[in-house]
Amino acid sequence: MSNATNTLNKVKAVLGLEVKMEQLKMENGTVLEADSFETGESVFIVTEDEKVALPIGEYELEDNRVLRVEEEGVIASLEEEGEEVVEEEAAEEVEEMEYVSKEEFAAALDEIKAMIEEMKAGYDEEEEMSAEVEETVEETTESEEQEELKAELSKPASAPLKHSPEKTTEQKQMVRFAKNRPHNVLDKVFQNLIK
Repeated sequence: MSNATNTLNKVKAVLGLEVKMEQLKMENGTVLEADSFETGESVFIVTEDEKVALPIGEYELEDNRVLRVEEEGVIASLEEEGEEVVEEEAAEEVEEMEYVSKEEFAAALDEIKAMIEEMKAGYDEEEEMSAEVEETVEETTESEEQEELKAELSKPASAPLKHSPEKTTEQKQMVRFAKNRPHNVLDKVFQNLIK
């Protein structure tokens, strides 16, 4: 059943409307109630006053089935007691099959060693190639540096000096404003500074 159906049934139960619920008894006589006893359905313990969600665990029913609850109030599985034994035997067989034989281990170890040797050989080749590239780059840079040095040495140490006699400056005619005005103290100070 879907969650919507479960929710609707819970609402009906709270409102007191009739909801058909399945009931099963545990080995000790406790009554369990659920919409249907299937995986994923809600399950409750019925008491005189209320319904309580069934706690996590395994519960034996009167009909020799085992009810497993892994999340509080939700059925994880409902199975026969014999099924549990079969599952345990299957789990033991799976565990036995997981071990590796000495031959398989030795073969895997040899394969890993071969892979490591291949990686070392590849690394050595890469190292040789990188050394060759570095030598070529060094030779190229040395020859370029030598050429630059020769070009620098062929240039004169300093640029030749040119004689530049001082230019004669023409005096510009200055325009004087208020030439005939009476002189004040500031004018006299400036005149003394100019001389």
